[in-house]
Amino acid sequence: MIQELLHRRKYCITQNWPLGTALFAVSTTRQTIRKWIQHALAEDPPRAKSLVVTIFGDAIQPHGGSIRLKGLIDLLAPFGINHRLVRTSVFRLVRDHWLHPCRHGRESSYQLTESGQRRFALAYDKIYRRHPPEWDGCWTLVALPVNGITRERRARLRKEFEWHGLRQLMPNLFGHPQINWAALEEVLDRLNARKKLITCQVVESGALGTRGLAELVRSSWNLSMVIKAYRQFFRRFSALEELPSESGAISPEERFVIRTLLIHAFRRIVLHDPLLPPELLPNPWIGTEAYAYVARVYKLNLAGSEEHLNATIGSTPAEAKMAGTPLRERFRLL
Repeated sequence: MIQELLHRRKYCITQNWPLGTALFAVSTTRQTIRKWIQHALAEDPPRAKSLVVTIFGDAIQPHGGSIRLKGLIDLLAPFGINHRLVRTSVFRLVRDHWLHPCRHGRESSYQLTESGQRRFALAYDKIYRRHPPEWDGCWTLVALPVNGITRERRARLRKEFEWHGLRQLMPNLFGHPQINWAALEEVLDRLNARKKLITCQVVESGALGTRGLAELVRSSWNLSMVIKAYRQFFRRFSALEELPSESGAISPEERFVIRTLLIHAFRRIVLHDPLLPPELLPNPWIGTEAYAYVARVYKLNLAGSEEHLNATIGSTPAEAKMAGTPLRERFRLL
């Protein structure tokens, strides 16, 4: 439906039809976009806390990383999230050491903690850059000792390892062919486990004719679930590439909602994608296609969404210009 109506609108304008007909097409586009947003929010309602994290990483961080609570409440209102849910989410993020508050008279603003900034920086590389170095054939192995580590810490480490793409290859042994060492260091420092583990890098010899490490990809990484998630993403967002680029066709607020929902959905997939080297993935890999698609749609909605963001949080022209530099570096296409 959305693609059909957008094609009709494009046809009216390219054929130089009367102004009334073109305006009707623009109005139809707006109605269609509103319906798409309503459907997207109803089909997969974003959790308030998770959406706050997305907005902080995608929108607030380039603008200095700090926002007043009222501005955050206003930004989340179009998503159907009321002020009570925003306050509760912010409270929990402060408790979890993602954010810390700053008082301004009767008002409060929030910004990322040092730990939150490190975690955002690691997520940033996964979402916006996607240019892993050429794989040299080495695997990183992390061994948990049988003794000397509590069950609780072992469970937390296992959860963090899996979040960063490491998989359990055998009891107490985790591995990844191209792990982000900065991410691994951040986990070990945050959980105070650097002296508890053994890490090494290995290259398989193949001298004894044993199984290759590459065979572990099929048995240890559930790529079918990742592929399914990417396909669902395309089903939900594929029509957005047909959106008109001119500013009057879609409101700045709608551009911001589209941009945020796009990154929110993509972030949830990417952060569970093990990001294995291309040599160990099916060819073509759907994740590469998804990255290129998100880059195009993000670029299409960036200017309008920034207009809404600047108006909502009260950015000065100088602040808005300063935010534009890191934004243009995202996805390499901008």
